[in-house]
This record gives sequence, C-alpha cells and structure tokens, in this order.
Amino acid sequence: MKARFFLGLDLGKQRDHSAIAVVERVETPQLHLAPALYGGLAVRYVERLALGTSYPAVVERVRRIVGMRELAGACCLAVDATGLGGPVVEMLRSAGLGCEVAAVTITGGERETELAGDAWNVPKRDLITGLQVLLERGELRIAGNLKGVGVLVRELMDVRLTAREGGGVRMGADGAGEHDDMAIALALGCWRASKKVKGPVGEQRGRLW
Repeated sequence: MKARFFLGLDLGKQRDHSAIAVVERVETPQLHLAPALYGGLAVRYVERLALGTSYPAVVERVRRIVGMRELAGACCLAVDATGLGGPVVEMLRSAGLGCEVAAVTITGGERETELAGDAWNVPKRDLITGLQVLLERGELRIAGNLKGVGVLVRELMDVRLTAREGGGVRMGADGAGEHDDMAIALALGCWRASKKVKGPVGEQRGRLW
C-alpha cells in the first residue's frame, strides 16, 4: 500500500505546545490503468496538545492517530528532532507505529542535508517557504470546518521569516509570544509528502515545490 497520509509532529519545549498535523496526498484515478494524477495535498487533521503534555503522552497520542483505520499502514511521520527531540524520535520508532519516522533537525542553515538513519537537517526557511509555495499555488487545501482550523490559519497568517544578526532566521509573528507550533507541524507533514516513501508502504514522489 502506498502512503497517502503524512504527519508532522512539532515537539513542545518548556513554554511551547506540541502539535500534530495530518495531510493527505490527493490523487485522481484515470481510466485504462493509467497512473493517478497528483491533485495536491489536503489538511485532514490538526491538534495542539495541552501545554506541559509529557513526551510519552505525545508518543501515545501519535500512536493512536496512526492506528486509525484510514491511516494504518498508509502513512509517514516527520518529527522535529531539534534539541531534545532525538530521544523522542527513538521512543516513536520503538512504539510500533507501523510507519516510517523521519527525524528532522530544523536548522538556520542554507541547505537541506540527508543523514544516515532516515534523518535530515532542514533549514527552517525551506520548511516555511515550501508551505507558502503550496498555498500560493493552491496545492494545499484546508477545510473551513476542520477542528482547530482557526488557530492554524491565524498562525499561517502571522508567519514571518525575519533575518537575524549573524545570518540566522527566525520564524514567527512580528512580535513576541505568538505560537507557530501548528504551522511547523503542517510544514513538516508537507515536507515529508515531497520525499520518497520507502519500505512496505511503497515508493512515490510528489511534485510539490
């Protein structure tokens, strides 16, 4: 079975929420066994976990989501492995999720790098500009009746890429205190959807950005 669903998990820090986003790769079947046409991505689920939710509880929440009938055996997960995220990635890989788990260290660098063990270094700028390109092209659809969509849309509207002294990039709203966890989770899910899918879920590559 090919992967149809791609999850992004942004791990909360001391004063930030953890967040989960699920996007579906939309394909339109064609006649006469021709390959299906890529129709973009659709946001199917977003969730911001309560502040202070423990990492084991986050892992359990992800396990329940990927175990849903629609997602089981047909999804991939991209996890923010920045900072303390590494041990959580190992917890997820040991949780029997039945899906690939890609560890993504979000950097302030200029170039994406693939590492051993399904791990990546990805500039924050790439994640956010990729998400913006999808929205501008109309290749990412967000249903208005989706639970939590109001918070997600506000974050997407507030997103800014601001250059820092020394060459770094800050992603967030123009001001202090705004959250970007749901936007990052969505960006991770969309980024994962642009990559090859390996292993028992098949292999595919989408044209995203």
